[in-house]
Amino acid sequence: MRIAAAWGWRVLAVAALLWLVVKLVALVPVVVVPVLIAILVTALLTPLRDRLERWRLPRPLAVLVSILALLLALVGLIGLVVVQSRAGFGGVGQRALDAVDDVEAWLQGPPLGFSDVQLGDWAQKAIDWADTQASTIASGALAVGSQVAEVFAGALLTLFSLIFLLLDGRRIWTWFLRLMPRAARLPLDTGAAAGWRTLSQFVRAQLGVAAINAIGIGIGALALQLPLVVPIAIVVFLGSFVPFLGAIVTGALAAVVALLFSGPVAALVMIGVVVVVHLVEGHVLQPLILGSAVKVHPLAVVLGVATGLEVAGLAGALFAVPVIATLNSAITAMRHDPEQLDSVPRDPGRSA
Repeated sequence: MRIAAAWGWRVLAVAALLWLVVKLVALVPVVVVPVLIAILVTALLTPLRDRLERWRLPRPLAVLVSILALLLALVGLIGLVVVQSRAGFGGVGQRALDAVDDVEAWLQGPPLGFSDVQLGDWAQKAIDWADTQASTIASGALAVGSQVAEVFAGALLTLFSLIFLLLDGRRIWTWFLRLMPRAARLPLDTGAAAGWRTLSQFVRAQLGVAAINAIGIGIGALALQLPLVVPIAIVVFLGSFVPFLGAIVTGALAAVVALLFSGPVAALVMIGVVVVVHLVEGHVLQPLILGSAVKVHPLAVVLGVATGLEVAGLAGALFAVPVIATLNSAITAMRHDPEQLDSVPRDPGRSA
């Protein structure tokens, strides 16, 4: 009975924590989301920081070098996309006009065979719809402007949180433990160690999924002999970290490039490639690779992402799997399973 009671309060505590995280993400995303992103990036950069410290760099300098390395990598990837895109999109205005003519000729030819009158009616309906939606589009543009400011503020908060997590993660965790009852400190510390290790494995696995995603779509673009294959692959890689919306935006970009440079048939084929790659990613790669890395059943991964999307939108989908995986490992470790405890590092804050 005593064991059942002890196990029961732990399950209730973890469930309450999960509920609290989801509610915070939904209620105050401007604050919570940047902090959660900083935690994920901390898990990514911790091995580099630790290696630099083993090379006898002071921790502040190791943290600075780690963050600069990440920023330089991001700036380098984005810069490569911009430079190659500027070179590849020469005469883009004329290409767009040619693409419109190609689409019109394709719609009028076999097997579709639409007439000029039908195409004209559709174009007029599109113009009329745009006129009726002008106010909605304008309000949407204003909303985007405010969201840009929120994104900038969130980026600063993420950077600020990242610096202190890499510098003082252990002391922050120790301060939190001291707020807990003495009897709960060891189980919490043990669970945190296991959860942190799982979170680190998740981040590395997510990088692998994004790379495979980019390679798949890049191979499709290369097979269609499209230009800008490298920028397309880079954009797909970066977009893979944004659930659902990233896939839509990067897929649309690849289709537009195919339309401009190779015509409507190539654009349709590119859309098919994007759909297939993302289906494989969502139903095969994420459940198998992420599920294996974080030791969560593939069904739990799929259901967790769907639930997170429903409860807290894109942010919920982004953080659902790492939260589930971390809590799963923490619960397992808190059960005091000897095999689990033997493999858990005894200094969880050292990694934060």
